[in-house]
Amino acid sequence: MALPVLPTINNARLGASLLALTLMASASTDALAQDERELLNSSYDIARELFAEINPEFATWWQQEHDEEITISQSHGGSSAQARAILQGMRADVVTFNQVTDVQVLADAGLVAEDWQEALANNASPYYSTTAFLVREGNPEGIESWADLARDDIEIVFPNPKTSGNGRYTYLAAWGFAEDQFDGDEQKVRDFMRDFLSNVVVFDTGGRGATTSFIERGMGDVLISFESEVNNIRGEYGSDDYEVVVPPVSILAEFPVAVVGPNAERNGNADLAQSYLEFLYTEDTQRLLAGFNYRVHHPDVIAEFADRFPETELLQVEEVFGSWDNAMETHFGSGGLLDQLQRR
Repeated sequence: MALPVLPTINNARLGASLLALTLMASASTDALAQDERELLNSSYDIARELFAEINPEFATWWQQEHDEEITISQSHGGSSAQARAILQGMRADVVTFNQVTDVQVLADAGLVAEDWQEALANNASPYYSTTAFLVREGNPEGIESWADLARDDIEIVFPNPKTSGNGRYTYLAAWGFAEDQFDGDEQKVRDFMRDFLSNVVVFDTGGRGATTSFIERGMGDVLISFESEVNNIRGEYGSDDYEVVVPPVSILAEFPVAVVGPNAERNGNADLAQSYLEFLYTEDTQRLLAGFNYRVHHPDVIAEFADRFPETELLQVEEVFGSWDNAMETHFGSGGLLDQLQRR
């Protein structure tokens, strides 16, 4: 019996067919990738590791609750620089900043709701911190309070208040201490601040740059940053090599968050953005935040981590300086007190 004749497959035609199938599969994959929503969080520069932990937790929760895979991207830098980038067109869906004024400038531009501080609990600040000192092993200079930082034998590192919310908190905390210390005597306060600022050996643009100067470049006797940051640095670089000093008086540093409404709507992420910020208030996330040495609001987590956070008097910007707007204009505006105090 004669065998059937099988059709001959032209190698060129086979190669073309396989190429077409490959391109179709690639196009299908690209389409799926394009369908997956991406949320962009604009944040301050020392929050990289924090949100590297939070983002996968939120993505997993969202997948379980909504049966949808999402991607979360980050943009980090000085808080004020991040706000300017959004004003210039960066399409961030949410901001998680370290200073109220950097969110307010977006509200003034119509990119964040006017009542953004009422949209979430605790003035839309899911966690907070204060300003603390990181000193080298054994605290060789005996630094215990702000008063020690005006001594002529001390070298200080902290970020530039002109570009960093972190740096502004440091400056305002020192001023608030001096006002209390000298019973509001304006001349003594200014003399203290002039000495304090003259001891700064480098003004980096952000908190992470200041950390690099202190740790890797070995500059200064003390790094001033958020309590959370100095504790995290000590944990990363060696608890035997550094010590954390929380001064008896410091400042309340809130970490405000907000949805960038027009961007989130345009990106199709309004629901995702709101849920992302609400997720920061959940007990598990509050516990994660406390693990990164941030002070939180959840009562059970507060009790659980009570021994990690020393008691300190926390000054409020609004009480000492009248308002953030007043502090910004009086101290950090062009020709303001910061500029005046740095002139000798």
